[in-house]
Amino acid sequence: MRLTRYTDYAIRVMLFLGAREGELCSIREIATSFSISQNHLMKVVQDLSAAGFIDSVRGRGGGIRMLQPPATINLGRLLRHTEGLTDLLECSECIVRQACGMPSILSEATAAFVSVFDRYTVADLVHRKDNLRELLNNR
Repeated sequence: MRLTRYTDYAIRVMLFLGAREGELCSIREIATSFSISQNHLMKVVQDLSAAGFIDSVRGRGGGIRMLQPPATINLGRLLRHTEGLTDLLECSECIVRQACGMPSILSEATAAFVSVFDRYTVADLVHRKDNLRELLNNR
């Protein structure tokens, strides 16, 4: 299974914010640190804010930050949200859908894949905060 760029960017946002737990950060800072498009990141940030993963503070001196401690933000939940992991295969139009075993196999494979992410939180990504901050600041 391959994760989308959208999920990649969402994980990078969470990684950056987790390394700066509690601090307000700008989308520009994150985009610059990872050398990615600020416009693409804006869409991801809006979605993460609407889904309750992050807090967005508007106005002068605003920015984004995590809503909860990194240890409480489950990577499996994040993945399910960003990837929309409900239907990996569209079977509704297939003529053999009633007799084929592929949908149940894909469902099982997806559950196994995501179950690995379910065992980790953002805190697991940022356990070396000082090193992360240094690397992210040097960009």
